[in-house]
Amino acid sequence: MKKALLIVDVQNDFCPGGALAVKDGDKIIPVINRIMDQFDIVISSQDWHPADSVHFEKWPVHCVAGTHGAGFHPDLNIAKIDLRLLKGTDNKDDGYSAFEATNTSLTDFLHENNIQHLYLCGLATDYCVKASAIDAVTQGFHTYVITDAIGAVNAQPGDDEKALHEMYGKGCILIESEEIQ
Repeated sequence: MKKALLIVDVQNDFCPGGALAVKDGDKIIPVINRIMDQFDIVISSQDWHPADSVHFEKWPVHCVAGTHGAGFHPDLNIAKIDLRLLKGTDNKDDGYSAFEATNTSLTDFLHENNIQHLYLCGLATDYCVKASAIDAVTQGFHTYVITDAIGAVNAQPGDDEKALHEMYGKGCILIESEEIQ
């Protein structure tokens, strides 16, 4: 059984100093770098918004395509990434889930590569990680959320815990990086 790691949105704008920073969002990067070698395939997703997006009616301007903010955090080991997904590329969508990528079909890619187990990490627990994890379960993948390799926006206190409960309730398995086999 093959397994893949999906690194969700570890981008400059979601890390400290960014336009929509997750508190201590960069603290998960050493964990992500350490576990990459345990997977058959490593996939990443990036918000890649147009400068004029309906998404910015809800959020500060962030991760505009081609900008520094949309780039990966410099500490992330991008050399090990096999597939990069771009999402939120249209003016009409939010693109929270990696399964909404516009440059390739994540579902088709996973099936073509015989991936049954998908492990998620990245930013943010309460939005893009949650949406991607729930979509993965819906698509029939055994879905794991690596709890020591995620960080939340927490627009409302406790949003992170609510998101974990929701993912668990939908069938996601919550694990820590040390439990990956």
